[in-house]
Amino acid sequence: MIRVEEINDPARLPSCRLFWNLLVSQTPGASFFHSLDWFEVYLKHFAAQQRLRVLIVSSGGKAIGILPLVVRTELTRVGPVRVLTYPLDGWGTFFGPIGPNPTATLAAGLRHVRQTERDWDVLDLRWVDLQGDDRGRTQTAMRQVGFSPRKQGWDQAPAIDLDGTWDEYWNGRQKKWRQNVERCSRRLAERGKVTHVRYRPEGAAGGNGDPRWDLYDVCTRLAQSSWQGSSTTGTTLSHPAVGDYLRETHAAAARAGAVDLNLLLLEDRPIAFAYNYHYQGRVFALRKGFDPEFSAVRPGLDLDRRVLQGSFALGDTQYDMGEASLDSKCHWQTSIQTSYRFTHFPVAINRVQFLRVKRWFQDRVYGQEHIACA
Repeated sequence: MIRVEEINDPARLPSCRLFWNLLVSQTPGASFFHSLDWFEVYLKHFAAQQRLRVLIVSSGGKAIGILPLVVRTELTRVGPVRVLTYPLDGWGTFFGPIGPNPTATLAAGLRHVRQTERDWDVLDLRWVDLQGDDRGRTQTAMRQVGFSPRKQGWDQAPAIDLDGTWDEYWNGRQKKWRQNVERCSRRLAERGKVTHVRYRPEGAAGGNGDPRWDLYDVCTRLAQSSWQGSSTTGTTLSHPAVGDYLRETHAAAARAGAVDLNLLLLEDRPIAFAYNYHYQGRVFALRKGFDPEFSAVRPGLDLDRRVLQGSFALGDTQYDMGEASLDSKCHWQTSIQTSYRFTHFPVAINRVQFLRVKRWFQDRVYGQEHIACA
């Protein structure tokens, strides 16, 4: 018999660690953002802005899946709207149910949502990997329990599929682009010895969960000195709005063996960084930057080349370059990943019907693949 238990208090989550970790390891397409290590840090910093609704799906007394959800209030053209969604909050590319039984987890979890008291105005499942691991499960499950999902493109992120060899990949890039990168690397090397430092701790389970704060602090200083230092988006390593969250997340990722930190040194002086997470062979590029003093030789390009070449050697399978700045990443990419949203607007809530009509109009004009604003 399928049973769903709902957790609303973050203090109860540590008791789920054993089976949560097991289920994440069995999750198709899982990332560090599916881990309890990340989720606990995220809630510590942002729980006040949302209500937790973690649904534990069990069968025969054994947990078979987890559907992490939150209710957050978002400002829209009709005023504040309570949105029930995944907790990813734009930090990663994809999200979904945790465990080896995503179909059963989605069906049972959404049925529970349907049958319990509604504390939300819109159900909006975002960051769905429709063309990959989801395979239409989200839309099907929503329909099965009585919701009316509207599909729409949510965001896009370029990716590099690391199949084959480095030479095959590199030779597949445009000749002019390769020459540009090689020219920048030569000009950089003319200034002195260039070194690439890559730090990937095995994690506490492997005997090394050291966060290497010395390396992380270098990345933060480089971010502060680069264009990121004046960014107002609140998402850079050095930004005060998220700095403490990112530092604590770094410590959690180091313990979990999910840190992939890269520094480019010129005569032992740090001049560029690429800060990533990795899990099950997939690398997610979180942030990067460089010392503006060296902008003429574009050290970021040299570091990108070294990181990717190293990922081929390490046996990584994919390098997710992250959302935004698509133009600057197009020369490296081998594919574009599109995430989708599936939204249900309850008929009983009159004021959200404007949002439903707006979505319908966007679909008619631009098509459901169009990436549209909320």
